[in-house]
Amino acid sequence: MVNEKQYPMTLAGKQKLEEELDYLITVKRKEVVERIKIARSFGDLSENSEYDSAKEEQGFVEGRITTIESMLRNALIIEESGESDVVSLGKTVSFVELPDGDEEEYTIVGSAEADPFEGRISNDSPIAKALLGRKVDDVVKLTTPGGDMEVRIVSIKNAN
Repeated sequence: MVNEKQYPMTLAGKQKLEEELDYLITVKRKEVVERIKIARSFGDLSENSEYDSAKEEQGFVEGRITTIESMLRNALIIEESGESDVVSLGKTVSFVELPDGDEEEYTIVGSAEADPFEGRISNDSPIAKALLGRKVDDVVKLTTPGGDMEVRIVSIKNAN
């Protein structure tokens, strides 16, 4: 048997995926089936855009269900440790960009729950890879889409 990819995530991230899966199975799947049923009643399926749209959405929903089930089956829960002096998965890191001092804060999570707009970055991202294993006051060179920058780590704490 081939080893499947593990998905590191926090307990809260796992619970969020479980809720999404439940919604997709109990609500969304039924809505899409109903849309298909209604679209079929319009007649000729070869030129029925409502039917095509509903079938496309059904494919997306079923694909997402399969993906989430795989992620949950292979979830690796990130345990919060009492030690907060080293950047690791599940930690929230604050750093100051050098030399002008813009401060940013990110929580490093697994790819399954990454959301950069919410301040959660994947451990596979270039920024997280550069920060992992570092300590407060370390100066780190980060590669970003906007170019390279140097930062100094200000604080490391357990994610809430």
